Amino acid sequence: MQGNNQQCFDECTFVIMGATGDLAKRKLIPAICKLMTDNKLCKFALVGVSFDTTNVQAMLAQARPFIPECNQDAWNKLAASSYYLAMDFNDAASYQKLNALLLDIESARGLFGNRLFYLATMPTHFATITKHLAQEGIVENKTKNHLHKGWSKVVYEKPFGHNLTSAKQINACIKKVFNDNQVFRIDHYLGKELIGNIATMRFTNRIFEPLWNNKHIDSVQIIINETIGIEGRGAFYDTCGALKDVVQNHMLQIIALVAMEAPEQLTAQAIRQAKENVLKKVKVASAVLGQYKGYREEPNVKEDSTTETFAAVKLAINNRRWKGVPFYLKTGKKLASSNVSIHIQFKKVRCLLEACPSSPNHLVISLAPRPGFFLEFNMKEYGTTNTVKQVKMELGHSALTGPNTPEAYEILLADVINNDQVTFVGFNEIALSWKIIREITKLKPALYTYQQGTEGPEELSTLEGNKEIEWRA
Repeated sequence: MQGNNQQCFDECTFVIMGATGDLAKRKLIPAICKLMTDNKLCKFALVGVSFDTTNVQAMLAQARPFIPECNQDAWNKLAASSYYLAMDFNDAASYQKLNALLLDIESARGLFGNRLFYLATMPTHFATITKHLAQEGIVENKTKNHLHKGWSKVVYEKPFGHNLTSAKQINACIKKVFNDNQVFRIDHYLGKELIGNIATMRFTNRIFEPLWNNKHIDSVQIIINETIGIEGRGAFYDTCGALKDVVQNHMLQIIALVAMEAPEQLTAQAIRQAKENVLKKVKVASAVLGQYKGYREEPNVKEDSTTETFAAVKLAINNRRWKGVPFYLKTGKKLASSNVSIHIQFKKVRCLLEACPSSPNHLVISLAPRPGFFLEFNMKEYGTTNTVKQVKMELGHSALTGPNTPEAYEILLADVINNDQVTFVGFNEIALSWKIIREITKLKPALYTYQQGTEGPEELSTLEGNKEIEWRA
């Protein structure tokens, strides 16, 4: 992925459904531009589609601030390869216009008809778009001869549905139209290099794998803290909240990777099965929800909204390896600091010294603000006989990846083109994750308010009853 002399990917037409949205401008268009400038995309076209009446220049202009390294020549090439169509996702005639446009573009640019559709829309549109793409012959599908040569692949952005029932309905629609190898359910955290390294670190290092169980690990914390708010996405976020936006996908996927047994093979199917086996055993112990003061005054948020902007959850994994080890999740917006990290806390050792360490060992996998692996252990303080202090050994992210590390969406788009499913989520995992969210909501946790710029609601301490949790971030 990281060299510029790699052979070009298959030529491809990217169709972004929801092209004027936040995801397209911040992540998708910049990722396509980066793949182009790295000479991974030699022949391609970009077609933006959304409800908005706008044009291709305006679509690209909103993405330009998020591509600071793009020189003018590269920008000109991207602009010359881009198109825009305003359409109603519910209107069959609009899809006929889209197909005509794609055929014209492919003919004019000498493209063979490889089409990658990225659904960066609300999940309520997924089934409708899927059905129309098939009915109008825009994609290669099970039920109808398509009107072009080449492959068709469809990427579904998270969240996949808004609950278990809707997720099943969407998936049933997809299965009628596409084969499994055409469908990519995305969780962009799986494209992050450090997340992708979790399994490698565990299963290739003897210093970790024998200790990776309830005999040696005391607890696990997974933290995704943000200082930002909803950034104008009130219409989306108020139907979603922290549980559906972050816990259901990112955090439960991280738990599955941290806790899974070694897969039989390094294939998408085997890795998915290993993660499913973990999610089947997850049990919800308790939860605390919060909403920052001022959230209800945000644009497009209901005045009486009960949507949570903060969630802390205690889980257990009832299997032989993890029985008795608590897994703590914490995520929220408008908090005191930004931090994305995984903390593996080991049990304290029996100490024979007069001055014993108060801190246990920790393995920290940090994605932000300082990406890297950190191992915290105890050493004798220099110049003393038995005074112990904790030191930190660091392997920074740049030492692993170099200065030009691909962003998650670059990796994931490349994987779609190359038909690599390893970094994508199977539907069974999604269904199991929605069941866990359902178990959390069944607890009917109270919704507390918290001041912006704090660590969250004061009632966070009730997550563990009378025991105070020492949060790592």
